[in-house]
Amino acid sequence: MGNGVSVATADPTAGKMVFQPILEEGVFRFDCSGNDRDAAFPSLSFADPKARDTPIPVHKAPEYVPTFECVYGQQKVEIKLPSGTSFYGTGEVSGQLERTGKRVFTWNTDAWGFGPGTTSLYQSHPWVLALLPDGKALGVLADTTRRCEIDLREDSTIRLTAAAPYPIITFGPFGSPTEVLVSLSHAIGTIFMPPKWSLGYHQCRWSYDSADKVLKVARTFREKGIPCDVIWMDIDYMDGFRCFTFDHERFPSPKSMVNDLHKIGCQAIWMLDPGIKYEEGYFVFDSGSKNDVWIQKADGKPFVGDVWPGPCVFPDFTQQKTRSWWADLVKDFMSNGVDGIWNDMNEPAVFRTITKTMPESNIHRGDDELGGCQNHSHYHNVYGMLMARSTYEGMKMGCRTKRPFVLTRAGFIGSQRYAATWTGDNLSNWEHLHMSISMVLQLGLSGQPLSGPDIGGFAGNATAKLFGRWMGVGALFPFSRGHTEQGTVDHEPWSFGEECEEVCRLALLRRYRLLPHIYTLFYMSHMNGTPVAAPTFFADPQDSRLRTVENSFLLGPLLICSSTGPDQSAHELSHILPKGIWLPFDFGDSHPDLPTLFLQGGSILPIGPPIQHVGEAKAEDDLSLFVALDKDGKAAGVLFEDDGDGYEYTKGDFLLTYYAAELDSSVVTVKVSKTEGLRKRPKRVLHVHLLLGGGAMINSQGTDGDEIHIIVPSESEVSNLVAESENQYRARLEAAKPIPDVDEVSGVKGIELSKIPIDLKSGDWVLKIVPWIGGRIISMMHIPTGTQWLHSRVERDGYEEYSGTEYRSSGCSEEYKVVGRDLEQSGEEESLCLEGDVGGGLIIRRQISIPKDDRKILQIDSSIVAQNVGAGSGGFSRLVCLRVHPTFTLLHPSEVLVTFTSIDGLMHEISPEPGEQLFEGDLRPNGEWMLVDKCTGVCLINRFELSQVSKCLLHWGTGTVNLELWSEERPVSKDTPLRICHEYEVKQI
Repeated sequence: MGNGVSVATADPTAGKMVFQPILEEGVFRFDCSGNDRDAAFPSLSFADPKARDTPIPVHKAPEYVPTFECVYGQQKVEIKLPSGTSFYGTGEVSGQLERTGKRVFTWNTDAWGFGPGTTSLYQSHPWVLALLPDGKALGVLADTTRRCEIDLREDSTIRLTAAAPYPIITFGPFGSPTEVLVSLSHAIGTIFMPPKWSLGYHQCRWSYDSADKVLKVARTFREKGIPCDVIWMDIDYMDGFRCFTFDHERFPSPKSMVNDLHKIGCQAIWMLDPGIKYEEGYFVFDSGSKNDVWIQKADGKPFVGDVWPGPCVFPDFTQQKTRSWWADLVKDFMSNGVDGIWNDMNEPAVFRTITKTMPESNIHRGDDELGGCQNHSHYHNVYGMLMARSTYEGMKMGCRTKRPFVLTRAGFIGSQRYAATWTGDNLSNWEHLHMSISMVLQLGLSGQPLSGPDIGGFAGNATAKLFGRWMGVGALFPFSRGHTEQGTVDHEPWSFGEECEEVCRLALLRRYRLLPHIYTLFYMSHMNGTPVAAPTFFADPQDSRLRTVENSFLLGPLLICSSTGPDQSAHELSHILPKGIWLPFDFGDSHPDLPTLFLQGGSILPIGPPIQHVGEAKAEDDLSLFVALDKDGKAAGVLFEDDGDGYEYTKGDFLLTYYAAELDSSVVTVKVSKTEGLRKRPKRVLHVHLLLGGGAMINSQGTDGDEIHIIVPSESEVSNLVAESENQYRARLEAAKPIPDVDEVSGVKGIELSKIPIDLKSGDWVLKIVPWIGGRIISMMHIPTGTQWLHSRVERDGYEEYSGTEYRSSGCSEEYKVVGRDLEQSGEEESLCLEGDVGGGLIIRRQISIPKDDRKILQIDSSIVAQNVGAGSGGFSRLVCLRVHPTFTLLHPSEVLVTFTSIDGLMHEISPEPGEQLFEGDLRPNGEWMLVDKCTGVCLINRFELSQVSKCLLHWGTGTVNLELWSEERPVSKDTPLRICHEYEVKQI
């Protein structure tokens, strides 16, 4: 070893990786060999790819050296860390905050209605943030665009697997997780500086289907005094879903509509998808074909796949000429009054395909600096980022005096350089509300600070309490937008009654008062790579109590403690606070359905006036500072100010003010300790609020820039003030009108996702069952392998059963009753018995159980039973068939198959292909069949009693497969029910 660089000789197939120091002290690049280092593809995550490939003269060896093994073209990497290490990051992932025990795969996927066990979502961040037992932190990046397995199932061990070769980049260990994120930003870049209006509240739905509707929604916000800055246009504004066009009947003059929005302080954001309608005469298709920009099939012809417009072609954003072509279209599009652009469906999603995307054999003729000509499997995960980059560059060309705002669904680590993101098509239920906090935090821990969920949930009807509670916390996420899908009830803040409307108003007024602070956090993130929203453990990384806290988070020194369940309000919960001084406060707006706010001792928080939109704020408006002293009687804070848009801040036209407070002889002095920038300080009143504890504060005011003095009361006076404040706080809570706790929206038909499913958890399995519609199993998670075999919407798919041979015949939508429940804690096996009335005196009875003597097995015993068949029918029912219809989620659609041995002894291996196959007689599986996932190396075995099953049906869908069991078809009586008893087990292969 010399000059801090390890030397490789022959290429081994296993061993310790060789390393080079790169970028800055504490950052190392690891490869399997020197030849692999030379063979690695260019980096698409690094802002400057050359920085990854350029060693620096550092004479320090890495503290942790990964080991590797290369098998069948796959490079497997392992990093062992000290016992007690906690894992975070891994990008856009659902489920728990602390990732130990989890495994995910980076493969951008259209994951509508994802669940806590979904292993691939819309974005790919092959990145792990490891928090060591002593509070130090280490970052690990697998710098590959290919599908990558991130396996954290073994304590304190990181395992990464992807196609060889690829480098591993480590950052640290450094003294804190913040230092790791700052170092990461030196590699992948920081967040683009967002226009200030984009940090206001956004209102969206699929779709506001006319200009009149858009303006009505915007004006209602103003009439009701609810803050809002942006209205969004989903795909229905287009002419037949053709990008860069408008439906001239419903949106006859987009620019006129946008001008009307601007007059009331609202911006307009419009959707653009990558799928371009395959239609001669459509100007985008014609110009793209002329410029030869489409992704090609292996035979060199353009790939055509179905999306919203029907048959579509797709731009190949790996080519500079394509990115320039798209950017020119965006530039011209902006002349219609476009303030921001929403890139959706850019995984890329393709309809009517089992994989939900285009074939991996498709060809991208990429630029040499990106990796050259490669198949789609190489560029799939960066497609969305490259589209967002092209859109960002086009917006910049379209208006040099304004900052672009792009929102992208698909992305890769580094996408924050060009776009914000949201957490995808979530569900309107309490589980997704709870998960939304962790999902926003994980993205922030993976380099993307500007994100948020669809507040209220995208799929399904929110209830008033769910929506209000979600708005309470969602109004404080970095990106704050309400959105919902077609066919749901209205999800605007006033849609759920007066009580919910008031909660939404209070929540959004809070956000707008905090905007000076939030904008400052984004400036710091843009300049330094620091997080905007961070987990509570960032306040004290050594405190192990904080590492799994999921219902609170930090915005700088501001701690937001929320309730994400229906039963308790935030003030009723016992929140785990970091050590030290944390003082509660509010704006006189306390409410049972709003989060509780705490300010860390030693902090000064800048607060603006109550406004309805960002453009309403003026530089000369009064400014407030909330001050919380530390144990030494000191506090500090910072405020960034500029025009809120444009690039003059890069030329010095900004004001960065550092405020300081200090207690000396019962007098607190607040002053400006330092300033940066050329911008003059506005002449304005400065209000100082000194927090005393219990929500109490004393106030003073003066001129911003001058010293302001506050005399601190005596201890007894402080005690009286605190007691009085606490009484006022309780009185406000008691006087507030709580949101009604009802399960359904009055007078509305539809599926209510906000009801609480029944959990069945024991041994290897966690199930979620919804008795109120079809008694269906909507989630089936296998804990040891971390695989989720069922994940569906409430009203269809999942595990359902029918009473006839027809698809979705009676049984799949009726309300089932729980007639028995045994809990493992009571010494019985974990089980649930349901009954659903399917008419004609018949019921479907289903017993779901996890046997106590073999907890690897999930058993389902179902029957069609004649309960009340009339004598006139001879005691026999109509003709019925028990049809078991599970819709299994394909974890990796291109890497699965169904295998079985049929009764006649033949072996069957069936790969995904459209359509269905029916197996009868001796072609039936001989008592079991298996769904095999080659990527994860696991299979789901379905065993059944052969005498009860007359047919087996296999149907491949879009990202799903049905493995159906059919009984014989016949009438039943009380003595002759139809029955299918079967079981599931997951095994490694």
